[in-house]
Amino acid sequence: VQLQASGGGLVKAGESLRLDCTASGRILYIGVMGWYRQTPEKQRELVALVAFDNRGPTPTYADSVKGRFTISSDNRKNTMNLQMRSLTPEDTGVYYCYMEIQSDYGDDYATSWGQGTLVTVSS
Repeated sequence: VQLQASGGGLVKAGESLRLDCTASGRILYIGVMGWYRQTPEKQRELVALVAFDNRGPTPTYADSVKGRFTISSDNRKNTMNLQMRSLTPEDTGVYYCYMEIQSDYGDDYATSWGQGTLVTVSS
């Protein structure tokens, strides 16, 4: 399984940006989709994730992005995106998408990571 992330770039504070992530390969079921970000000053931190169970998709957000970021997914296409609004310089970092994927019946879920996409927010 491979994940391809895209959509990073340079924006000004207050602007918006959307990140996309697409999985390819042998995929039976995706249990979780999410985004982490990495900055030189901080450890890799969870930004947002969406978990799938019998109740449907359940999103979770870091406190720092609640109300500004929205994670959504299309499981039929094995894609997800992160809509980021009201960006601040503190949102600057390399964003990594990940998915927990079951490739076949009876397999354990395995975590796959995208290559990272840089988001830079200028003040």
